Amino acid sequence: MSMRAVVYQGPKDVAIEEVDEPEIEHPNDVLIDITTTAICGSDLHMYEGRTAAEPGIVFGHENMGIVTDVGDGVDTLKEGDRVVAPFNVACGFCENCEDGYTGFCTNVNPGFAGGAYGYVAMGPYKGGQAEKLRIPYADFNALKLPEGDEHEDSFSLLADIFPTGWHGTELAGLEPGESIAVYGAGPVGLMAAYSAKIKGAAEIYVVDRVPSRLELAEKHCDATAINFEDGDPVEQIIDAHGDEVDRGVDAVGYQAIDPEKVRDSDEPYDPAKENPAVVLNQLIKTVRPTGQLGIPGLYVPSDPGAPDEMAAQGRLGIDFGKLFEKGQRLGTGQCNVKQYNRELRDLIIQGRADPSWVVSHRVGLDEAPEMYEAFDKREEGVTKVLLEP
Repeated sequence: MSMRAVVYQGPKDVAIEEVDEPEIEHPNDVLIDITTTAICGSDLHMYEGRTAAEPGIVFGHENMGIVTDVGDGVDTLKEGDRVVAPFNVACGFCENCEDGYTGFCTNVNPGFAGGAYGYVAMGPYKGGQAEKLRIPYADFNALKLPEGDEHEDSFSLLADIFPTGWHGTELAGLEPGESIAVYGAGPVGLMAAYSAKIKGAAEIYVVDRVPSRLELAEKHCDATAINFEDGDPVEQIIDAHGDEVDRGVDAVGYQAIDPEKVRDSDEPYDPAKENPAVVLNQLIKTVRPTGQLGIPGLYVPSDPGAPDEMAAQGRLGIDFGKLFEKGQRLGTGQCNVKQYNRELRDLIIQGRADPSWVVSHRVGLDEAPEMYEAFDKREEGVTKVLLEP
């Protein structure tokens, strides 16, 4: 049997192809019919040719759907259950999983700490930008949702960006009443700002250059928008706040754009304008002495498209002396989704959180190639794209 899926062809090229349907491979597996899957900013790293991804990968690590087949060893799920799958594939019983670090499972991807669906170097798990998906260790990995289709957009965000945004504020150690600066108003940055609002941050600053995204931060996160094309974002934040802020979040990662290279320019997004360390160094300047930095933005040990040889090896020119001088702490690493997704699900069910406002597009699977292109160009009005197979 075959199904349709989004398949990587090479840099800037994905296509809808017929691929083999997944099968039960282990008693702990379930299969789901995908109802919603999403395009993630992390997918763009592969799409742009900035990883070692080879053609043929089925993309998609933000997936939810209805259980259709259940392995003999699965105890808590049945056919017809509605579930969302954390992007982390995790076993549940290695030391890291037992400690809650499911993003760094040591069993699911030998030689590497962590596994994920549809992502280069993250194991043999096919992605869910397709009609069906296999979920391994399903009792542990699949989060059950209420029946029906209520909150479909919000629940789909539990696979990655809502927990990852929350994770950014956790890495930063945010407490109620504190001030925080979030660099990047993509989906994760917006979810970090929204999480800060839910947690009771006194002041929230969001830095980006895309007006529609900054407007969302103002409207839904009660944030002060900082457009880095208008001037040094560090100076803008300090002027607005009156001092350095308590906490900071890097929701940009290694493809950060250097403000000095784009200011007063009408050119679209251009990789030649990148400076991989610029956001980290801006955060060091933005956050007060003894403050804390949360870094969920993706950084890699190698980058084929890096702007210089040092960055190509994952080595960045970070102002570590200033970090040390200010006594700042920092937290890094991908999100351990299972640490947060159950509680965030319940906030959604009870009406205390509704992150669906970040979704700009819900389209059929066949529109994936053009949506990848639009998302890659950071087109105005494109924030979070959901695909509906």
